[in-house]
Amino acid sequence: MFQKYKKRIIYSIVFGALFYLALSIYANLNDLMVAFSKFNWYIFPLVLVLSFLNYVSRFLKWEYYTKVLNIHIDRKISFMIFLSSFIMAITPGKVGEVFKSYLLKEHNGTSISKSAPIVLAERITDFLSLIFLSMIGAILFGYGTKLIIIVGIFFVILIIIISSKKISYSIIGLLEKINFVSRVSHKIHEAYDSIYQMIRFRQLVIALLLSVLAWFFECMGFYIVANSFSAASIIHVDIFAATFIYGFATIAGAVTMLPGGLGATDASIAFLLVSLKNISENIAVAATLIIRVATLWFAVIVGIIAILIYQKISHSNLKDIALDTK
Repeated sequence: MFQKYKKRIIYSIVFGALFYLALSIYANLNDLMVAFSKFNWYIFPLVLVLSFLNYVSRFLKWEYYTKVLNIHIDRKISFMIFLSSFIMAITPGKVGEVFKSYLLKEHNGTSISKSAPIVLAERITDFLSLIFLSMIGAILFGYGTKLIIIVGIFFVILIIIISSKKISYSIIGLLEKINFVSRVSHKIHEAYDSIYQMIRFRQLVIALLLSVLAWFFECMGFYIVANSFSAASIIHVDIFAATFIYGFATIAGAVTMLPGGLGATDASIAFLLVSLKNISENIAVAATLIIRVATLWFAVIVGIIAILIYQKISHSNLKDIALDTK
């Protein structure tokens, strides 16, 4: 599984480097260096702590989902498996995060079809929480409301379909008429049973609360970054604006399905800082690059470290992980 995505990860890193180079040229490299010098770097560790609190909150959601599905695993191992998937944060739509299902199967034999739906449940609750966090700002600023509503409606409809066994079984029945789908119908039914359990009202509410908390930590991180340049360099960005800009940009990046939202999320953050808060381009780009290092790229580094720790404590080798989905 890891080998399968290695090239995509490398391509994503190269794409990210090229995009950030283009962004730097756009802001004027010399002016960008001046902007970086005006940032209070002493506050940067706090931003990293807030990002890590996002990961911890999302881990609690992962733990909750494993309990809902009666998947038993030692918490320390579970935490390493969860964090290990962050190396896949720069895969399209974060689909590579199903990597933790492969690690789970390797560790205790849990089938991929049973645990992989956790990734879908995580994405649904992540989107809904970001929509919730962004909506107030969208109304205040009169920007992005249509996209937020459209994405929100899509996920509400998706939840309604999943929560209705009658509708879902009808769709599965139609799909089973296709030959290659019928051969894995038992896996589809197991996957649906898993997602159905996680999307019920009580489970959905608990997961949503954890998601809102998780993403608000990163919004707070962006708020701190945006307001940590020298006073003469930036107009104050209040918490509502910071939450909207970061939340909306994250949604925009996720919708594009680009690896880690590369390009779309970054450009959205910089554009919104300039257009909504009249911030100079060089400061806006500097703030964008700093928060993306503290969130996206920090997550990848955490994932690499977690993989090394996981291999050590579990005495396993990622190259030995089977790619079947049984």
